[in-house]
Amino acid sequence: MSEKLLMKGNDALAEGAVRAGCRFFAGYPITPQNEVPEYMSWRQPQVGGAFVQAESEVAAINMLYGAAATGTRSMTSSSSPGISLKQEGISYAAGADLPIFFVNVARGGPGLGNISGAQGDYFQSVRGGGHGDYRTFVMAPYSVEEMGNFPLHCFEVAEKYRVPAMILTDGVLGQMMEPLEFKFPEVDPKTLKEPDWALGECKGRKNRLVGSYDLVEGKLEHVTLARAKRYAQIEAEEVLFEDRLCADADIVLVAYGIAARACSAAVKMARAEGIKVGLFRPITLWPFPKRQLRELADRVQAFLVVEMSLGQLVDDVRLAVEFEAPVHLHARPSGVTPSGEEILKKIKEALKAGKGEPVCSSR
Repeated sequence: MSEKLLMKGNDALAEGAVRAGCRFFAGYPITPQNEVPEYMSWRQPQVGGAFVQAESEVAAINMLYGAAATGTRSMTSSSSPGISLKQEGISYAAGADLPIFFVNVARGGPGLGNISGAQGDYFQSVRGGGHGDYRTFVMAPYSVEEMGNFPLHCFEVAEKYRVPAMILTDGVLGQMMEPLEFKFPEVDPKTLKEPDWALGECKGRKNRLVGSYDLVEGKLEHVTLARAKRYAQIEAEEVLFEDRLCADADIVLVAYGIAARACSAAVKMARAEGIKVGLFRPITLWPFPKRQLRELADRVQAFLVVEMSLGQLVDDVRLAVEFEAPVHLHARPSGVTPSGEEILKKIKEALKAGKGEPVCSSR
């Protein structure tokens, strides 16, 4: 068993990336993710890696493009408006089939908003975020331990399918401290096989080209359709989720990240009162666990989506259940974390509504 440590979420995230073999980090300061580049500034030199504080978010993502093109496990991080600035570079990396890894420690918005944890970046994350036909593999941690252990999986998926991979977390998880264990052996990048597309020393082999455009008529479509087959494979093979107490539940809460922790408290309160409540937590936001939710819809009375945004996750839940059960929403946007007590109140309202009009609330 590995050593148990006490770490802040952002520090765990950075340490997890280093242990997963990350040897290049470029970033730019923004609250509430500043601990990530700060940690990387001293940790990367320790392991023979490189750290760059870029002059902007735009510069950082383009540095990542260059480093990833050499086959180096590379990472950047930011918070909501900073991730928006990176979207052009993420789109270019997707078009070049580069396995980049990035993290959004989300805050309330839009605009500068505030520095509290929020979930208003869901659409941006799971629908691509930039331009063109591409998808991003997205993981949503629930704890500091998952913050530390998810980077390895993101790197592995990114490299297997040559896609962008990201962790969507928030300012609450980034700043909180918890005990954790790293559940994987530290990766030595020297033991990783060099990708057959990576740039570098070309003596003794054919030249390689990394790029995101093709002006030959019809050829780009061929490349895009081939990429879509990889996306379909990700949807078939890489879905992750957790369900708790759903087997006998009358109503199932659906939430991710810090909102799911509030739901865990509400489930305990409800069960103590004899109300049969379960919790379904998507771990991969894309690919979304739609088949598993659809199966649940055949046997529960209703779903209650709890999210720290005006209503984004709820759209994917409704698409997944295909109107087989009512989908209610409890939304707390712009940096407000819901409490277990208020969620319990919404559970009772949703059950009382029965098959009628879904309950939607923001307080």
